[in-house]
Amino acid sequence: MNKGSSIFFGIWSLLFIVGALVQINDPDPWIWVSIYLVAALLSGYVTLGRYPLIPLGVVTVLSLAGSLYYFPPSVGEWIVQEWEQQDLTMKTVAMEEARESLGLLLIAIVLGIAWFTGWRKNVRLKSKYGPNYFS
Repeated sequence: MNKGSSIFFGIWSLLFIVGALVQINDPDPWIWVSIYLVAALLSGYVTLGRYPLIPLGVVTVLSLAGSLYYFPPSVGEWIVQEWEQQDLTMKTVAMEEARESLGLLLIAIVLGIAWFTGWRKNVRLKSKYGPNYFS
């Protein structure tokens, strides 16, 4: 793994930990703290050059599905509400779900990149050392 990738995933691991800390005052903290800590843990593994492809793939797909489920019907309307509000307190459930959808989308993107990077690494190693390299 090159140093740039290690730094990228290390920064995201720290940001996911900060995200977990911010979720402590959420109405349902046990769910969101757990989600962000799993993302931080997986990003930490990737920072160390380890690619648990199955967990990365599962969490990526689930995060993307959750993001689509919570995605706001009108992004423009949600942004206008956020600008008018001028703070980050939860005024409506729709605003909270829109924020949660973006957090899940970030997790899906970062862990999707990690999964793809690990998959490419495995393909290269198998082509170099043969198909039974990981057996």
